[in-house]
Amino acid sequence: MDSFATLPLRALAVFRNVLNEELVKSVHVYLCENGKEITVEREFMFCPNSYKQMTPIPNLVHGSSGFNIHIFNNVGAIVEAIREGQQVGLWLCILLFNSHHPPVSSPLPALLTISRNPKLKSIPTLANDLQKVSEFRCAIEDEEVNTFDRQESTRVYEFNFFDKSQIAPVVHTVPSPSSFAEGLSKIQHIGNSIPVRNKVWKNRAPTKHVASIALSDLSKHFNVPMAEASRNLKVGLTVLKRKCREFGIPRWPHRKIKSLDSLIHDLQDEVKRQERENEAAAKAATKRRKLLERERETIERRPASEIQSETKRFRQDVFKRRHKAKALSNKVATSLRI
Repeated sequence: MDSFATLPLRALAVFRNVLNEELVKSVHVYLCENGKEITVEREFMFCPNSYKQMTPIPNLVHGSSGFNIHIFNNVGAIVEAIREGQQVGLWLCILLFNSHHPPVSSPLPALLTISRNPKLKSIPTLANDLQKVSEFRCAIEDEEVNTFDRQESTRVYEFNFFDKSQIAPVVHTVPSPSSFAEGLSKIQHIGNSIPVRNKVWKNRAPTKHVASIALSDLSKHFNVPMAEASRNLKVGLTVLKRKCREFGIPRWPHRKIKSLDSLIHDLQDEVKRQERENEAAAKAATKRRKLLERERETIERRPASEIQSETKRFRQDVFKRRHKAKALSNKVATSLRI
């Protein structure tokens, strides 16, 4: 087990070699029990079939590459010296995290996201720290949402505190003592009856629960709208959208799944009808239905994929036949009424 796994992570920088993209270097800064910071450098080989950790080669750290590990001896120096996307010698910074500074709003690269790149689990020294970075970013974003909600709630409360319909118009006359006392009692009664709008705070989804949501969990809810899926997963809509960006899902695939389900259902009815009339047509419809079912499974596994062109043409033909049948039905109904 890695001796640094239990230490708090203060900073993490990940670099990719511009000449050999399979070569990845990471610099980790941990906080020891005595309050001192310790810097650890690791090097990995991201092969297509497997990932493995290597022993850092000194001449890749110091020398012609221009990469100097000593700039990471101070946590605060990381943000000042390096930025994401900056190239230092032969090394390109693809991830920069510092617990002393707010995280950037951009998502983690797909290469460093465990949910999208499961091969990272084979190198726990890097995967564990990437998981910590992901949980830290989720916690910061949740805190920003909570702060925004509290500010909005305070602004709405201040605006709606008084019921303006119950404020009596100003009358420029000198009231008598009896009318003054009666008016004072009415004002006190109105003040006591003003409702105080208490903000009902919604429970935020735990950070660990959000981080544990995998693509397989999302795929179970692709057949329902996104709002309903967020309720089923017990997370907010914003959190679900963030998870979709993490998995590379540009758009919730509910409409694509629903469209394919409709075509599959129509073909099932067509097969039952053609079995009694035309056996060859029934076999063709059955083959088409199986193709659509496989395409539906493909979209569930890769939600970013689009519906095939052939399927789109078939769907357009179905829509045309429905429109013609409906127009013919309306024409017959009109002629019967005449």
